[in-house]
Amino acid sequence: MKAGTALALLAAYLALSAPCAASHSVPAFATVAGITNLKLRSPAAMTPLRMSGGGVASSDKIIVKSPTDAEKASAQGWPTWGCEVSKFPWSYDQNETCLLITGEVTVTPNGGEPVEIKAGDMATFPAGMSCTWDVKKTLSKHYNFF
Repeated sequence: MKAGTALALLAAYLALSAPCAASHSVPAFATVAGITNLKLRSPAAMTPLRMSGGGVASSDKIIVKSPTDAEKASAQGWPTWGCEVSKFPWSYDQNETCLLITGEVTVTPNGGEPVEIKAGDMATFPAGMSCTWDVKKTLSKHYNFF
């Protein structure tokens, strides 16, 4: 698949599946679909993150921590996503680590306890987890799937 085709498919997927506005610059059709501020970066510009202390989430736990300076610097090269106050279900096909830039959210894994995440926190969500996002204050985050 050509890179341009893959990018268009990703933008279309985000437009159809994301309950909030993604923060990445995309083709005009994506803006019509509600995606704004999309900042896509080449895969080479994304630095994978290994969280200190073992960092890969178990299949049912969300890990929330204060990031190190190195982790903050690494996250600056990741794409961004934003969402207004809302509540929606979400499932993770891959592990995700994110650094919340602004806002507050409570994420409740199906059958689990709520986890609060606020601006400045770094969180890792395990692949296979389904949960409910309850965005309390408009948020933006850097994110990385691995």
